[in-house]
Amino acid sequence: MDSRSNSVNRNTKKNDDDDITQREEALYSVERIFESKEVPSWQNQLTLRAFCVSFILGILFTFIVLKLSLTTGIIPSLNVSAGLLGFFFLKTWTKLLEKSGILKQPFTRQENTVIQTCVVATSGIAFSGGFGSYLFAMSEVAAKQSTEANNAFNIKNPSLGWMIGFLFVVSFLGLFSVVPLRKIMIIDFKLTYPSGTATAHLINSFHTPQGAKLAKKQVKALAKFFSFSFLWGFFQWFFTAGDDCGFASFPTFGLKAYENKFYFDFSATYVGVGMICPYLINISLLLGSILSWGIMWPLIQDRKGHWFPADESPSSLHGLQGYKVFIAIAMILGDGLYNFCKVFGRTLYGLYLQFCSKDEGAVLPVGARPSPPEPSMSFDDQRRTTLFLKDQIPIWVSIVGYVGIAIVSTITLPHIFHQLKWYHIIVIYVFAPVLAFCNAYGCGLTDWSLASTYGKLAIFTIGAWAGASHGGVLAGLAACGVMMNIVSTASDLTQDFKTGYMTLASPRSMFISQIIGTAMGCLISPCVFWLFYKAFPDLGTQGSAYPAPYALVYRNMSIIGVEGFSALPKNCLTLCYVFFIGAIVINGIRDLVGKNKAKYIPLPMAMAIPFYLGSYFAIDMCLGSLILFVWTKINKAKADAFGPAVASGLICGDGIWILPNSILALVGVKPPICMKFLSRNANTRVDGFLNS
Repeated sequence: MDSRSNSVNRNTKKNDDDDITQREEALYSVERIFESKEVPSWQNQLTLRAFCVSFILGILFTFIVLKLSLTTGIIPSLNVSAGLLGFFFLKTWTKLLEKSGILKQPFTRQENTVIQTCVVATSGIAFSGGFGSYLFAMSEVAAKQSTEANNAFNIKNPSLGWMIGFLFVVSFLGLFSVVPLRKIMIIDFKLTYPSGTATAHLINSFHTPQGAKLAKKQVKALAKFFSFSFLWGFFQWFFTAGDDCGFASFPTFGLKAYENKFYFDFSATYVGVGMICPYLINISLLLGSILSWGIMWPLIQDRKGHWFPADESPSSLHGLQGYKVFIAIAMILGDGLYNFCKVFGRTLYGLYLQFCSKDEGAVLPVGARPSPPEPSMSFDDQRRTTLFLKDQIPIWVSIVGYVGIAIVSTITLPHIFHQLKWYHIIVIYVFAPVLAFCNAYGCGLTDWSLASTYGKLAIFTIGAWAGASHGGVLAGLAACGVMMNIVSTASDLTQDFKTGYMTLASPRSMFISQIIGTAMGCLISPCVFWLFYKAFPDLGTQGSAYPAPYALVYRNMSIIGVEGFSALPKNCLTLCYVFFIGAIVINGIRDLVGKNKAKYIPLPMAMAIPFYLGSYFAIDMCLGSLILFVWTKINKAKADAFGPAVASGLICGDGIWILPNSILALVGVKPPICMKFLSRNANTRVDGFLNS
C-alpha cells in the first residue's frame, strides 16, 4: 500500500515537473511563439522585393563603409542597422499592399534574414575590396607618400574596369570553401557566432507583436537622427570653401592643440560610431592619441637634425612621418600576431577536443550527410536543426564552384597584375580553404575575423617571393587582396548560416542571398569608390577629408616585406621593436588577468590607429560613448532599446550626404564661405595685408 502510494506520489511529482518544464519552455522558447506560422520554402524566401530593398540598402551601406575606410578605417558592425532598415522597408511595403488587398505573400522573418544577409554581403565588399587599404595602396598617390619603391612597376592606379574584374574573380571563392563544413560549425561544434546570434535575436523579436511595436519606435528614432545628421552635413558644407575651413577644422581646445590633432571635428558619423563601439575601444583610441600626438611626436620632433634631416619634407618617411607610420605598423603587427596565434591555437585545441569526443569510426560531418536532431535537445534546437538539415547544398556544387573559379582567376589575375604570377595564385588557393576554415571557426569562438591579418601574411610571403626587382610590392598587395577576400567572405557566410539557423531560414536561401549580395557588392563598391576618386582630387593625401590612412600602412608593410628595414629613419627600428613587443605583452596581460580586469586595459590595435591619423575622431567617438553612458545611467532600458537606432541614424544620414556632396564636387559647385580660425598675431598680419 505504502509502496504504491509512494510510486503514485513519485509519478505525480514527475508529471508536475514535466508540466513545469513544458510551461518554462513555452515561456522562454522562441520557436513556440512562431510554431503556428508556416515556414516558407527556400524558393519563397528569395523574393524580388527582398533583393530590391537589399540593392537600395546595399548602396547606402557601401557609402558608409567606404567613408569609414577612407577616413579612419574603423568600421563597426552594421548588421543591426541592416536588419532594422530591411524590416522597416518591407513591412511598410507589405502593409500598403495588404490595405490595397493585393498582398500575395506575407513578410516573414526568413525574408528579413535574406535581406540582412544580402546587404551585409554587399557592403562587406567595400571592406574586403581594399578601397581604403591594399587596393588604394597600389596607387600613385600612396606611392608618392612612401618615397620607396615608387617606380612604375610597383604602381597601379585605380580603374573601374580592372577593379570590377578583380573583385568578381576573387570574391566568391571563400563562399564555396566553407559550405561543405556548415554542419560542423553550426550543429556539431555549436559555435556561438555572437554577431550572427545577436542579429537573429533582433530579427526574431521584430516579428513578434511586441517586437514590431518597438521596431516601429526604433525606426522613428533612426529617421529623426538620420534627418538631423544629413541636414547637419549639408549645413557644414557651406563653410568649407578652402583648405582647413569649416566646422571640421574648429580648434576646440586651442590652436596649439589643433596643430597636434586634438580637436572635435563635429562629425555625426564618428559620434554614432562611438555609440556603437565598446567603451574600451574608444578609450584605447584616446590613450593612443595622447601617447603619440601628446607626448611622442613632439619629443621626436625636437630631435630634428639629429634623428632625421631638419629640411626633410613633412610627408617623407625618412622624417617624422616615418616614425608615425612604422611604429603604428609595429603595434598593428604585434597585436595581429598575438591574436592570430591565440585564435589559431584555440581553433586547433577546439578541433582536437571535438574530434576526441567522437567515436573512432566517425567521419567528417559535412553538409551532405544529414543526421537527425538529438532527443535531448530543446524544442527550439530540434526545430532549427531539422529545418537547417532539410535543404542540403550538394558537395559537388562547392567543389566545382571553388575549382572552376580558381582556374578562371589563375588565368585572369596575372593579366590584371603582371607582377603576380600564376604559381603565386595556385599556392594561395591551395592554402586558402584551410585558412578560411580557421578564420570562420575562430570567428565563431571569438567574433573576431582575422581577415586583415591573413592578408598581411600574404603581403610578406608573396612579396618576398616575388622580389623587389620583379614588382614584389605590387605582387604582395595583390596577394593580400586575394587572401582577404577569401577568408573574409568565408567568415561572413558562416555568421549568416548561424543567423539563418536561428530564424529558420534555409541554408540554400542564405547561400544564394550571399552570392547575389557579393555580386552586387562587386559592382556597387567600385562604382561608389570611383565617385569618391573623381569627386575628391586630394583623396588619399595626408590632411585631406579622406586620407585613406591604411593605404599608406599597407604599402609600407609591403615595402618592408620586400626591401627589409632600410627605409626606416634613425632609431625608428628600435622603437618599432619596443612597441611590437609591448603590443604582445599588453595582450598577454589582458588574457592573464581575466575578463573583469581586462576591460580596464587598453587594446593595442585601437591605440595604434591614431598614431598616424591624430585624435580628432577619437574625441568624436569618446563623445558618443559619453552620450550613451549618461543615457544608460538615466534610463538603461531606453538606452539599450534606442541607442543602436540613434547611432545608426547619425551614421546613415552623414553617410548618405556624401552622395550629393560628391555630385556637387563633380559638377563644379563650390561652397560659398570659408570659415577659418587664426591666431591673434596671424589675424593682425592678415588685416594689415588686406588694408595696405
